[in-house]
Amino acid sequence: MWALVILMALMIVLFFILMITKLTITLSLYHGNDNDHFKVKLRAWFGLLKYTIDVPLVKLDDDGPNVVFEEEQKRGDESNPSNKKETKKITPSEFIDSLSDTKAIVSHVQSLHRIIRTFLKKVKLDQVQWKTLFGTGDAASTGTMTGTIWGLKGSIIGLLSGYIRLQSMPVIEVTPTFQHAVIQTQFSCIIQFRIGNAILVGFKILRYWRGGRVRFKTKPLSSFSGEKHSV
Repeated sequence: MWALVILMALMIVLFFILMITKLTITLSLYHGNDNDHFKVKLRAWFGLLKYTIDVPLVKLDDDGPNVVFEEEQKRGDESNPSNKKETKKITPSEFIDSLSDTKAIVSHVQSLHRIIRTFLKKVKLDQVQWKTLFGTGDAASTGTMTGTIWGLKGSIIGLLSGYIRLQSMPVIEVTPTFQHAVIQTQFSCIIQFRIGNAILVGFKILRYWRGGRVRFKTKPLSSFSGEKHSV
C-alpha cells in the first residue's frame, strides 16, 4: 500500500517537474548556392539534457524530383555524443500528404488559431540573426531586389513580434554584391518555452476536436487513424 502511495507521489512530482521544465531550442540555417546546412539543438535542465539534429547536406535526387538529405542525431555532450546518422528522402507526394494532414487538423480543431496564438505568447525568441548576401550580376536589378529583400525581412520580423515575445532586437543584414550572381543566407535564433505549455496545447487540441475520424496520410500521424503506413 505504502509502495503504491510513494510511486504515485513520485509520478506526480516528476509530472510537475516536466510541466515547469524550460526547453531551449537553438536553430541555425545556412544556404549558399549549392551548400545548405540546418542544425537544431535542444537543451533542458541547464544543459544536463542535450539533443542535436544536424542536417549537413540537402540536394535533389538524380532519380526523380525528390529532396535528399543526410541527418545526424546526437545525444548528450557534443564532446562525447551518441551519434545516429542516416540518409532520408522527401518525395513530392510526401510533401503533399503533409499539407493534407495539416489542413485536416485545422478543419477538425475548433479555434485552433486561438490555441496556437495563446501558446506563442508564452514563447520567447532571442538572438535573432538574419544575414543575406545577394547579387544578380546586374547592378540595377541587384539594387531593386535588395530593397525588396529588406522589406520582406522587416515584414516577417514584424509579424513574428505580434505573436512571439522578442527578448532582444533582431540583427538583420542585406549585403548587395554587384559583380556576380550569388545568394547566401544565414539565419539563427534561440526559442524558449516551458514543456508544460506545449503539453497543454495538446490537451486543448484533444478537447476541441470536433469529432469524426480523420485518415491521416503521413507516417507519423497515420497511426492515429488506425492504419499502417506503407514504406
